[in-house]
Amino acid sequence: MAPQSKKTSAKKSAESEMDAVALLKADHRAVEDMFASYEKARAPKKQELAKKICLELTVHSLIEEEIFYPAVKGDVEEDLLDEAYVEHDGAKVLIAELLAGSPDDDFYDAKVKVLSEMIKHHVKEEEKRAEGMFAQARDAGVDMEDLGRRMSARKKELKAEFKASGIPDPVTRTMHDAKIVTGEPFAEAAE
Repeated sequence: MAPQSKKTSAKKSAESEMDAVALLKADHRAVEDMFASYEKARAPKKQELAKKICLELTVHSLIEEEIFYPAVKGDVEEDLLDEAYVEHDGAKVLIAELLAGSPDDDFYDAKVKVLSEMIKHHVKEEEKRAEGMFAQARDAGVDMEDLGRRMSARKKELKAEFKASGIPDPVTRTMHDAKIVTGEPFAEAAE
């Protein structure tokens, strides 16, 4: 195994010192950059980028669901928190599709694009200056330093686990009663 570069080591050290909001915002910016790279990429690189996006989003959603959301429950608007869980679950459906597919599949690029749009909306809801989830949590006095340390440690564990054994099948927390039947797209409009 190659020794860790000073740059990588410094990044990990800085990440472990971030408060929760800074850590989550850094994740948001990283995934936005990955989506932008995907849009410019050619076929050979697309699957690798999509897998990186899926890994980052899976880890991010887990640290939010396991640590951040429970810590801010009661301090942020309940509707905002409920929407965040549902948005995560919608993203997880697309993540599962992308992990099971390849850029050669019909709708693959469209799934990445829709996932990107869903994440942009989700990020906007969390980061709104006055009424966003992060602002509400800060205003309530949530200990962002402690949350940041816990989330950073969990993020490191999850990344190591997923790199060793692969990204697990997503677990939805809000979607469990629907019966879905898979069909083919309609070939042409009905006359």
